[in-house]
Amino acid sequence: MVANDGRLNGNRGQPSERDGRPHPPHRWQPRHTRYVHLTGWGMCVPERVVTNAELEAVVETTDDWIRTRTGIQERRIANDRETVTQMGFEAARAALNRADVLPSEIDLIVVATSTPEDIYPSSASKIQNLLGATQAGAFDLSAACSGFVYALDMAAQAIRSGSINTALVIGSEVNSRVLDWNDRSTCVLFGDGAGAVLLEGSDQPGGFMGAVLGSDGSGAELLGIPTVGTASLPEGRQMHKIHMDGREVFRFAVHIITESIRQVLEKTDLSLADIDLIVPHQANQRILSAAARNLNVSEALFYSNVHRYGNTSAASIPIALCEAEREGRLKPNDNVIVVGFGGGLTWAAAALQWQSVQEKAPKGLAYRLSQGRRELQYITAFWRARALKTYRRLEAVLRGSPAKHANLRESAPAKGKEDSSREKR
Repeated sequence: MVANDGRLNGNRGQPSERDGRPHPPHRWQPRHTRYVHLTGWGMCVPERVVTNAELEAVVETTDDWIRTRTGIQERRIANDRETVTQMGFEAARAALNRADVLPSEIDLIVVATSTPEDIYPSSASKIQNLLGATQAGAFDLSAACSGFVYALDMAAQAIRSGSINTALVIGSEVNSRVLDWNDRSTCVLFGDGAGAVLLEGSDQPGGFMGAVLGSDGSGAELLGIPTVGTASLPEGRQMHKIHMDGREVFRFAVHIITESIRQVLEKTDLSLADIDLIVPHQANQRILSAAARNLNVSEALFYSNVHRYGNTSAASIPIALCEAEREGRLKPNDNVIVVGFGGGLTWAAAALQWQSVQEKAPKGLAYRLSQGRRELQYITAFWRARALKTYRRLEAVLRGSPAKHANLRESAPAKGKEDSSREKR
């Protein structure tokens, strides 16, 4: 846990070295330790299930080959309407319902994704608009499969600092649109989906305990997706398609899961004996088995749903958290580690103490009023976006150019006339 020290407010009221007068208190400084609780969670996965048997008709592979090497049996593949934004929005709605929080109460939205529809605007901004979270800042975070844990740490530190109180952290991916379906080393591994968690500041101990983040750019060529800024493509790679050195990434993943778990345990003064569940990035069952052996713990300590969804990149950990809670694998006051690894190369691990969040029964006047207020904000957001678009168009027509004396259309011909008159001279 992070306790306040002299850097935050320990020097409040003490004479300054500059003029000998006491520093005035800063409004942003917390007066005591703030804790970060995970109060809501939700997920959304595409309807279409694609089995290994179906992939046998697409690429040279077999169900036995995929199961033996990855543990994957099926994955979800998005249709045209199921996007990073749409699935992230649905996962966020579920998290807000669970926490009984209104969109207007959110201060920050962070979306971890490697497959956004646009480089900008961010998926987070589009989700913010759909939710009607008009008080929230929003941005995307790119750290590949480690992205969700990176985003979790960024949001938790903002809450701890006192700058915000409520944050929505989303992992959402549509990997199927960046797959080369002729490459059996990658196309059999990935799937689509989204998961979200809501973080809230609290005076009560528990919740987010700490995280470690890491990166090694020397391994950048092992896993990536070349995109618009690429100057030239190495042989064998395609623009906007995933490429991966599976053997090297496997070695890296097994090692870094082990090391990052040990590091976050040391940082939070915990031991493996204190941990009730490890929720890793769902990349490959063999990676999880090898990491368990390296840590000398039972494989059952690692939650896995990779057989159902495959590798959903930044969405895999929040999806796994939702399913682990639903299956009773997460109980109040359980100590949990979430750990991710992926392209960059990047890795991240965080320790959490799971909260007891009572889910409201879907009945009674209070529940209906609370749910109705959220739905009203979603409807308002829909019409607000359309009203603002209409307003901008009308404003452009009525007010004209904001820089009326900087008309490029007129200046270009004038410059041409000046040049021709010089030539005549």
